[in-house]
Parts: sequence; C-alpha cells; structure tokens
Amino acid sequence: MGIKFSKYSALGNDYIVIDPLLNQINLNAENIKRICDRNFGVGSDGILYGPEFMDGRISLRIFNPDGSEAEKSGNGIRIFARYLKGHGYVESSEFDIITKGGIVHIFVLDSENSRIKVDMGTASFMSSDIPVRGVKREVVRERIVVRGQEIQCTCLTIGNPHCVVEMLEISKESAKGLGPLLENNELFPARINVQFLKVIDRNNIRIEIWERGAGYTLASGSSSCAAASAAFKLGLADRCIKVHMHGGAIEVEIGENGHILMTGSVDVVFEGELSSQFEKSLL
Repeated sequence: MGIKFSKYSALGNDYIVIDPLLNQINLNAENIKRICDRNFGVGSDGILYGPEFMDGRISLRIFNPDGSEAEKSGNGIRIFARYLKGHGYVESSEFDIITKGGIVHIFVLDSENSRIKVDMGTASFMSSDIPVRGVKREVVRERIVVRGQEIQCTCLTIGNPHCVVEMLEISKESAKGLGPLLENNELFPARINVQFLKVIDRNNIRIEIWERGAGYTLASGSSSCAAASAAFKLGLADRCIKVHMHGGAIEVEIGENGHILMTGSVDVVFEGELSSQFEKSLL
C-alpha cells in the first residue's frame, strides 16, 4: 500500500494531511519539498503531520514547502481540525490541538465541519518573544530601510513570528518584492512572516502575505490574526475585524482577555495515495 494523504483548502491556502497512524514516511526536508512541489509532487503550501498523541492529547506538526517546520498555522489548524472530525478522531465540537507554537482550542461550528473557530492564544509585541534583534522592547512602528525604501513595521508573535507593514496601497507585486527581503532580514534571527496591511475601516482590513518558508500566499490564518492584532494595537481597528485576502476573508475577534479568535471555512479537495514509483523516489 502507498502513502495515503488528504488534501484540503482553506481560502486557497492548501495543505496535505499525512496521518502517522496510517503511514510510515521519513519527512525529511527533501521529501517534504518533493511532495509539496506543484510540478513534480502533489502540490501544497505545506504538510500537516498528525495526529500524534502526547499524554492522551492530540498534537500536530506543521511543515513548510521548503522543508522547514512551522510553529503554528491558523489555516493549517482549521484544516487539521476538520480532518480529525471527519476521520473520527474526535466526537466533541470543542477540543484542543497541541502545536509547537502552543495549545489551541477548537470550536467546530457546523454539522459539515466546514466552519471552524480557533482560539489562537495571545499576541506579544516584545522583541525577545518574537524574536527581533536589539534591546528588549515592544516592536511597534519601527522604521526599517529595505532596498533604499523606508518602511514602517510592527512585529509580534502569536506562537510564530510576524512583521506587519502599514501601507496606503498594497499589491501582490510589492509583497513578492519586499516580502523575501523582510523575511530574511538580519533583524529576524528565526526569519519572519510578513503581512502588508491596508486599513479599509475600523472593522475591515486587507492584507497581502509573504509566508516564511512558503512565499507568496493567497490566505493565511495566523497572518490574519497578526495583522488584525497589529491594527488593533495601533488604534486603527476595533476588536472585531474581517481580514480580506485574495483567497477570501477570515473573521478575527480580539477578546477582552487578549485571546485572538479566528473563524474561517475549510474545504475538502481530495483523498489520495502516492504511487509506488513516487514513494520509492523518496529518500
């Protein structure tokens, strides 16, 4: 039998779920890159490897298409939650998932398991938490010069690192041009996810996304939470914010206790199996 997988999409952000209870696979960096390749593999924005169990609790590992491991992914977590419900691993509409970026609490909102809310935890703007080099401080509206252009950044972590750039106008081209330069800037020792932010009104923002380890992305749950948190921190938006992206919109609510609640949809794309020829080519 070949390696079985399930493919899902969350607003155009697509992930492959590989279940270690059904498969034996060496998920080294080269194999991850091969599987995620859109020309030579299945094609995806990453691999969700789980469920694994820690003291009876479900844990998830998240891999980027460049082979690196991510701490947290909002869209990936929603996708994995739908996989768990659809494959009978959980019965309740509320449950926890352990990620490298912390424990998240899941709320499945409909009978089809297609609309899911996630408590992503709280945000920190402290440089030592993100991390950002330099003296310990909140990284709020700091100026960085990139390719001769001065830009204003607010950085934070919600279990993974983010850099939010305020702009009057945003575009795919600017995200692709500035995104990799910021991701790999020497200020960020662990690299960083980048969101280019345009405020529409106090309850609506639009973002373009450059993801660490993945590149230009149509949608991102953690990026939505980070951009909404930054907009709220800067006084540009209220607690309930709809985040608009090319792939669709995510609803973000910042609670009085600081917890960030993200709600969005998940679609099943297909179930598949890697061919024996492809499987033999893996390292």
